[in-house]
Order: sequence, then C-alpha cells, then structure tokens
Amino acid sequence: MTDQNFYLTTTLPYVNAAPHIGFALEIVAGDVIARYQRELLSKQVIFNTGTDEHGQKIYQEAQKLDQDPQAYADEYAAKFEDLKILLNLSYTHFLRTTAKHHQEATQEFWRRCDERGYIYKKNYKTKYCIGCELEKTESELIDGHCSLHPHQELELREEENYFFKFSEFQTKLLSLYQNNPEFVKPESKMKEITAFVKGGLQDFSISRLKNKMPWGISVPGDEAHVMYVWFDALINYISTLGWPDESETGEYALFWPGIQLAGKDNLRQQSAMWQAMLMAAGLPTAKQILINGFISIAGQKMSKSLGNVISPTEMVERYGVDATRYLLMNLGPFDKDIDVTWEKLDVVYTANLANGLGNLCSRVAKLCEKNDFTHQLQESSLPTEYLVKMDDFQLAEALSQCQTMMTELDEDLAETKPWQLTTDQAQPILDEAIKTILVISKMLTPFMPKTAEFIAHHFGQEKIVSLQPLFPRLEN
Repeated sequence: MTDQNFYLTTTLPYVNAAPHIGFALEIVAGDVIARYQRELLSKQVIFNTGTDEHGQKIYQEAQKLDQDPQAYADEYAAKFEDLKILLNLSYTHFLRTTAKHHQEATQEFWRRCDERGYIYKKNYKTKYCIGCELEKTESELIDGHCSLHPHQELELREEENYFFKFSEFQTKLLSLYQNNPEFVKPESKMKEITAFVKGGLQDFSISRLKNKMPWGISVPGDEAHVMYVWFDALINYISTLGWPDESETGEYALFWPGIQLAGKDNLRQQSAMWQAMLMAAGLPTAKQILINGFISIAGQKMSKSLGNVISPTEMVERYGVDATRYLLMNLGPFDKDIDVTWEKLDVVYTANLANGLGNLCSRVAKLCEKNDFTHQLQESSLPTEYLVKMDDFQLAEALSQCQTMMTELDEDLAETKPWQLTTDQAQPILDEAIKTILVISKMLTPFMPKTAEFIAHHFGQEKIVSLQPLFPRLEN
C-alpha cells in the first residue's frame, strides 16, 4: 500500500442474523475513516466489507428452516448489502465468501501453506463452541462453558482433521508486535494479544469432514474435507483485492497490506491467527488492526430472546441517515464498551443536533437574511487537533472537536448579540460565524456527508437566506 493508496476492511459479519447496531457501529466507523482518507486527504481508497457464509452455524440454521444453505446465505447477505443505501456507505468492495473467485483464492492460499510445510493431518479430540466457531481450551472456559456463549453446550469432537502449525509462529508474531508497537490498537488489546502469544500457541484445526458438515470450501486434493470457516473467511481480506493476482498493476500489489477493523471477540483471529497464516503463505502481514468494543443495551447483552436488539433500520426510521451516523460515532471511544438506550440516543439527538447544529445553522442563516449579508467565500484549513485525532482513528474525539466549535460559536453569538446591532456592526460577526460553520461542515463530511454537503452549499452562497430546521423534533 503506497502513501496515496489506502485500504481498509471491516470483518465480514456472519449471516446467521440480521444486521444490528453493533455491526452498524463498525461499518459506519469504517466509512468515516474511508471518507476522511478519500475526501479530505485525497487518497485512492479501497473500503471492503461483505459476508461470511460458510460453517456449521449457517448449515444448522438452514437445516432448521429446510433451506438450501446457499439460499439461506443469499437471503441474509442481501440484508447486509442493503446497509449501503440505508447508512449511505461508500464501500468499494463487497466480498461474499461463497463467491467463485474467493473459493479459488482460498484453495490457492491453502496450497501455498501446505507446500511450505504448515499443514498436516491428525486425529484429535476437542471441545468446540459453535457460537464462536472456535475450539476452546480448559483455561478459556467458565464453569465448563464458553464465556461469550454461556448458554450453549460445547460439542465434544473426535475426528480426523487437517491442522495449521500455529505453534511455529510464536517468535515471528512476537517480533511483529515488538517491531510495530501500534500494530493492534488500542494499547490494552496489544498487551492482551502479546500475552496470549507469549503463553504458547497450539496448532488449530482448519478442516471438517464433509460427511458431517458439507457447507464449506473443499480442501484441495481431498474431497472428504471442507475448510474450517475461520481459515476460509480471513482470506477475504486479500481475495477481495484480486489475489492471487500479484501483478504490479493489480489491486493486491497496489493496496495490500491494509488496515482491519474488528470487534474485541475477533482479536485472536485477526491479530494472531491471520497474521500467522499470511506468514505461512509467504505474504506480507496486515498493516494495522483496530479493535472496537461491544455495545450493550441498558446494561444487558443484545439478544433476540430478550427482545432488546436495536437495528440500524430502526435508528434511521427515528433519526434519519446522517443523524444515525452521528449518534453511532458519538457513542464514545471506538475501542471502549458502550451501553446504549433509546432514551440516551434521544437526549443526544435533541441536544447536539436539533438544538445544537440545526439550531445554530438556522440562527445564523436567519441573521444573514435579515441583514442582507453578502459573503465572500474564503478557504479555511481544518483544525490541527481534528486532523491528529482522525489520523489516529480517534473518531469520537474528532467529532467532539466539531461539537466544541459549535458550542463556542453559540457562546460568541450570545455575547456579541448581532441581532441587536446595525447591519454594518453585525457583518464582521456574521462573517466569522459563517467561516466557522463552513469549517465545521468540512469536519463533518466523513461523519454526516449529506448534511455537511447541504450546509457547505447553503452557507457558500453569496446571499444566504433562512433555512428549515435540519433535524426535526422527535415525537414521543
């Protein structure tokens, strides 16, 4: 990836449920980063997302509904593709792991790891969590259950599988982390994965017997096995770039390595397993892994059975597209766990958008019209602190810079009271107000693209007239 090329990818959500607020947070964060790089830094950007469609969970859900697994995956993949319009996303690539090219790339990746001596076959016994699609060691269990899926019984498995020699990569992974101290952000997750790798690595299974679980990509040269879903899914980050085409003009050569967004439950897979797999195939490791926190609802984990799942569709219906994007990015630092309620979202919407940004723009526009204000548009630079925060992927903190500027402008207007002044006296005050609003609109471009574009256009006119409220009052 060159300095002018930027590649970012989300994880691929598993298609066993409709999109919820947790994935909406991740993909909107990705979109904010991508838009910042593309629209404010003028870089060439590839922004990838998609759907993870193989594995036992999908196979079992399809069986329950008496559906073909591909038909089941098609139905749910469409729900995630719909997010592009729903949330005004600017992703350039949408990779489905059932796509023909991805399957071919995954088989080539397997062959390269195998040829380099990192794959072998053996009989084994393990405890397996279907919820995680991961094997579990005793040290990872709480009262005999997975900590992330405590109500699911673990499966005891004994079969012949192919294994990946994960244990051979401890030294190389620790060297990767030591040489790149910000390889995983935040710092707490870097410490966590470093401790995990220092504790010793165990080889992990990368295949399943096809007669027990047929829904997966066939292992090259052994039709009795399909690939383990995690081995398959992780390869999307390069298959979406056209790999194994490594020609100089191809997307892989121009954009890899890239930056990956992931939830904290993906820490081990993204920053250790996947990096070891890339090393095994003789390919460059990722550039950086950004780990986000979890969202709980009123102090409880989101659950269909509890009926407390908040969907992005519900948020857009209540707040609109740009306000939903703002509310998601305003929840708090991207890497922290966040607790959400509809009441909290309503309070922020009303305070920061309806009474904040919307009211500020309406007041200034009305004053401009009243004073027959003529504005000479001047280019203003973005605040350094905002750029620093955005470059460091501190999105909520960058957004707070916008809020601070809005508050300060409101306070300045309250102090100077331009509505009580003559036109000549009000003009320099309004001129400064408009310059500030235009800077705020530019800062909001990655977060609220349509709103930012509208504000920039309205206040970029020589003659500025009144405008309707940007954010309607909420109905109870």
